[in-house]
Amino acid sequence: MAHTYEYPRPALTVDCVVFGFDGAGLQVLLIRRGLEPFLGAWALPGGFVHMEEDLEAAARRELEEETGLKGVFLEQLETFGAPGRDPRGRVVSVAYFALVRPDRNPARGDTDASEAAWFPADKLPELAFDHSVILTTALERLRGKIRYQPVGFELLPESFTLTQLQALYEAILGRGLDKRNFRKKLGAFDFVVETQGFAGGSHRPARLHRFDHDKYEALRSKGFLFEL
Repeated sequence: MAHTYEYPRPALTVDCVVFGFDGAGLQVLLIRRGLEPFLGAWALPGGFVHMEEDLEAAARRELEEETGLKGVFLEQLETFGAPGRDPRGRVVSVAYFALVRPDRNPARGDTDASEAAWFPADKLPELAFDHSVILTTALERLRGKIRYQPVGFELLPESFTLTQLQALYEAILGRGLDKRNFRKKLGAFDFVVETQGFAGGSHRPARLHRFDHDKYEALRSKGFLFEL
């Protein structure tokens, strides 16, 4: 027997904040809307949740449909449901944030996104809906998260220099870090491992390092807390 609901039901969407790091600064992937409302405006990738989908599946589907991204680090951020946030009606959005490498994920628009592009996180265009609020919330989450969990390694090449790693943290935190103190703290963690390789292009090439996921997980299972 079908149920009749006394109260109207809002629509449900997902929105995705996609962060990248180009070696110098933090980047955000945006799509240009190909449909009303906000036709032609820049926005976060996202869309409506299908009735048979769970939330993360919907977020991953929208990311792949609108930007081509798949198999990326994805984490639920927060729910945004202010009345009037969407001119189409009462729409609640569950936001996610993703961490990817722009060099491996070139921007491309698809389905209802007429275009996609990477933008510097500190030089963003005006965004549709309440997406500027969602993006600010995601950046605050990322800044807090990298202090206790090494998610930043999702944004780096498989092999990287310590200078690149410090530049990543500075880009996310929005401030400079003392090189000596940063490397001293980093030296206490044996999951940042030296490789046999060196970065090219210098008469004193820098040693390349890699992140050892297995060592980190082994430490974390014993109650280890990552702090930088």
